[in-house]
Amino acid sequence: MIETGGLIRSLSGRRAARNFHNFVINEIGHAIVTGEFPIGSVLASDAVMMEKYGVSRTVLREALKTLEAKGLVEARPKVGTRVSPKSRWNFFDPQVLAWHYHAAPDPGLYESLFRVRAALETPMIALATRHRTAEHVRLLKYWCHQMETAGDSIEQFGLACLEVHGVIAESGRDPLLRSILGVIELTLALALTRDRTMGAEAYRTALAGRFIDLTAAIESGTPEAAAKLYESIRLLDESQAV
Repeated sequence: MIETGGLIRSLSGRRAARNFHNFVINEIGHAIVTGEFPIGSVLASDAVMMEKYGVSRTVLREALKTLEAKGLVEARPKVGTRVSPKSRWNFFDPQVLAWHYHAAPDPGLYESLFRVRAALETPMIALATRHRTAEHVRLLKYWCHQMETAGDSIEQFGLACLEVHGVIAESGRDPLLRSILGVIELTLALALTRDRTMGAEAYRTALAGRFIDLTAAIESGTPEAAAKLYESIRLLDESQAV
């Protein structure tokens, strides 16, 4: 399972440790999303791909199986591995979404991601306000403090912000709602690096303040106030990103 956070970490230029399996997945996945390997095209033979990426047949085959599970490719007998249409791609997969960050800007996709946030965050915050525990509140306060003290570190701020969203999803006791975290991570990465309506520092300050107010609303168990604050956070992200 791919966890969220990798895209935010990459914003600071930090590279993950080299792993041949993940390397091949990232190289081919990125090439598909950016159009280097067009939709409907058949990937080169195993021998060519092994030479291109410098990996064994076993590593290549395992990487292609992973990409097939994400919906990006389909292996067919006597045809080869074909790039699937976008309608089959798993857009809730954090890795697939991360590749879109590095592709050409797609305002239609970004708007769609914010529509998904609007649809899923409404029940998520309602459940969080109802089921939160003292430990959830403690974690929310801790991560809000990490946001406040992040300074110029986009990585620290972004990861702390993502953790807040994760605690909210976790406290709602609905495991399916955690599937939205990949969507949130991509929209957050866009907001942190686009500077559409305000400067980066002003945006981070405003966002941290709203999360602090949201934590207070969750702690006090006031669902209407929490819902309005969570909506304002999404709208702030959207105005900055799209």
